[in-house]
Amino acid sequence: MISKRRSLRTAVIGALGAASLALAGTATAATGTAAHTASPAAAVQKAQAAKAGITATPSTTSVRAWQLFRVTGRTTGLKAGGKVTLQQKQHGTWVSLPASAPVSRGGSYSLGVKLGIKGKNDLRIVNGRTTSPVFDVTVR
Repeated sequence: MISKRRSLRTAVIGALGAASLALAGTATAATGTAAHTASPAAAVQKAQAAKAGITATPSTTSVRAWQLFRVTGRTTGLKAGGKVTLQQKQHGTWVSLPASAPVSRGGSYSLGVKLGIKGKNDLRIVNGRTTSPVFDVTVR
């Protein structure tokens, strides 16, 4: 009885495999191009990149020069223990500051920041290619 089930299962799997190959060949012939298949790791990485996100909220919007304030937020799609870094826009380019914090298991982070450039400072939090929306803090 087990032998019949096994042979039946093998026959069904073989027939399904042959049918899917025939359908794939028909689709390729109809479009005139080869079917493109991505590796599973690339598909997972692409899906994570699409879901990744960072929020950022400063504890205040105005500080004195070199006064400590906090930037807190949550991340989605990033690994726990990964590092988020603060960036500041200087002369039209984003510069990473020496302020970073690890992402907790729950996806949150909190980092202390001191700024010395007076005026309105455009800031954001980054992890690789994932960035938070830009927020500003005025240093007086």
